[in-house]
Amino acid sequence: MDARSDNNAIPLAVDLDGTLIAGDLLWEGLFLLIRKNPLYLFCIPFWLSKGPAGLKQAIAARIDIDPASLAYRDVLVSRLREERANGRKIVLATGTPRKFADAVAAHLGLFDAVLATDGLENLTSGRKRAALVAAYGDAGFDYVGNSRHDLKVFDASREAIVVAPDRHAARWQAAHGCEIVETPKPTLKTILKMLRVHQWLKNSLIAVPMVLSHEYFNEDMLLACVLAFISFSAAASAIYIINDFFDLALDRRHPTKRNRPFASGLLSIPFGLASAAILLAISLGAAVFLPIEFAGVLALYLVATTAYSLAVKRMLLIDVLMLAGLYTVRILAGAAATGVDVSFWLLAFSIFFFLSLALVKRYVELRSSVLSPGERIAGRGYRTEDQEIIAQAGMASAFSAALVLALYIDSAAVRELYPHPWMVWPLAPTVLYLTMRVWILARRDEMHDDPVVFIIRDWRSQVVAVTGAALLFLAGWIG
Repeated sequence: MDARSDNNAIPLAVDLDGTLIAGDLLWEGLFLLIRKNPLYLFCIPFWLSKGPAGLKQAIAARIDIDPASLAYRDVLVSRLREERANGRKIVLATGTPRKFADAVAAHLGLFDAVLATDGLENLTSGRKRAALVAAYGDAGFDYVGNSRHDLKVFDASREAIVVAPDRHAARWQAAHGCEIVETPKPTLKTILKMLRVHQWLKNSLIAVPMVLSHEYFNEDMLLACVLAFISFSAAASAIYIINDFFDLALDRRHPTKRNRPFASGLLSIPFGLASAAILLAISLGAAVFLPIEFAGVLALYLVATTAYSLAVKRMLLIDVLMLAGLYTVRILAGAAATGVDVSFWLLAFSIFFFLSLALVKRYVELRSSVLSPGERIAGRGYRTEDQEIIAQAGMASAFSAALVLALYIDSAAVRELYPHPWMVWPLAPTVLYLTMRVWILARRDEMHDDPVVFIIRDWRSQVVAVTGAALLFLAGWIG
């Protein structure tokens, strides 16, 4: 994109939200504020009564943004640097509060002037047009924008450049034939990543009570498990979306999480909110056909995961205990959906087994983070010096899970359930092999940051899981 020789005399004005960055600082600031203190939610209607500018200023007054963490459009930033190097005046013209706009301008070091929302004057659409015309004259500037709020500014500019347009800006661009800067577009894969479809496999724990009661061919229970699976999967995806909003800044500093749909800017927060609402409706719709006890467990899951996203994930040890508990809640959901009682043995095994995996997750995060002594992982309660104790606790939990399983296998309950209980004995060393292998790979830095996802994808782990399932089936059905 070469600058024309007569461009240097014409300032180039650039919008911020959705244009210079693939995101919206109003939405991002709102979630930063809620994460800081959820009670601010009750203040939003009052702030909004003062108009959009009042809401923006109220949010900006209470939080700071990290301009280095924003999802900048690299192609556009490179163009602005080139234009400025050629002597052109670059102006940041945005409806974002001045506090945020000045922070972005200071970080990039590209702009000769900043026009932003001040006081109760929301600098968008007609107000932005008036400000630019007052400063540079009608058709005395070029403008880069992306949305319906920019249409009036496009009309007043000498030349318009459209970046990642919404449908209104796309229609305007098509009608006027102005320059468009191509940006990556979301695909079906993007939507699937937003939903975290691979994480739905965790909800197969719902079927555990039915399987352990040997009701494999009970049609009513199978249907209940399918509905419960749909309900939990939809609810989990909705919570993952909301969690992504709270973690935008942290995800953008992570080597892999920065590619998530919202952190990268491929999907917008309003789209995510609409998706989360639809998913919750699907979850509740499926729950209607299940016993009321299931709805209670689902509500517990939603409250617990929301609390985890807002606060618990930053609490030392409490976070991993809650993660282990959330896996166990899935088993309780299966029991509530099918009406099958769960034993103390199953719940104890679940807590220890999934606590070990949760500790692996934190251990891997510590191993992959570059931290100074005493410094915590971003958004967590752990330090570098915690690695050894976390590893010890994780391996102890793995052995505890195997021990609980071994004691269960030797119990009277197993002798009543299985004609050949000796066939179940290999399960204990099988579980121990699975968890110990995960820990060894974690120490070798060969572990995915989510051990559950690793187990799902690892063929050796799949063989172990299938072997365990086959042992249970054969022990119960061979007479």
